[in-house]
Amino acid sequence: MSEQSGWKKKLTHELYEYFVNFIYLSLFFGVFTTYRRLLMAEYDISYGDYGISIIKALILAKVIMLGDMIRLGQRLEERPLVYPTFFKTVLFTAWVLLFHLLEITVGNLLHGQGLAGAVHEFINQLPYEFPAHLLIVFFAFLPFFAIRELGNNLGEGKIRQLFFSSESLETASSKNPRRNDE
Repeated sequence: MSEQSGWKKKLTHELYEYFVNFIYLSLFFGVFTTYRRLLMAEYDISYGDYGISIIKALILAKVIMLGDMIRLGQRLEERPLVYPTFFKTVLFTAWVLLFHLLEITVGNLLHGQGLAGAVHEFINQLPYEFPAHLLIVFFAFLPFFAIRELGNNLGEGKIRQLFFSSESLETASSKNPRRNDE
């Protein structure tokens, strides 16, 4: 019975982590899509790819979890938090780049424009829109991974406890499982 209870606890934990990742990413991509829609509305261009924003959030939330499962950036754990935070921010910004390229390719294939249409669209976005998109994603991921790394350093549930309970920082950090000798 304890094996089944351990399995349920792990599943619940994984679903909670996935949900938190998904909510952050879907809110971010949704806000970014809204911003884009409002900018394009000024020029009477309709835009509303909210479905793609949700799909991106679903996929990237799982990719982040897989990165955690394979302990991506493990060699950086003993270094100051800026290193694993920056590493994961850069890595997952690159993932967004790949998914954006995939989105362009699939969109052009579905609309009958083929790979040539995808290459043409990518080249058109390259000078302005693409770098702006990546910068926004990078700076949205920076606090996301900073808080995640801080939470990993403080221990399971400590960030949530600090934000949503009256426990002090000294009490939370005194129970730190990773840094006993500081």
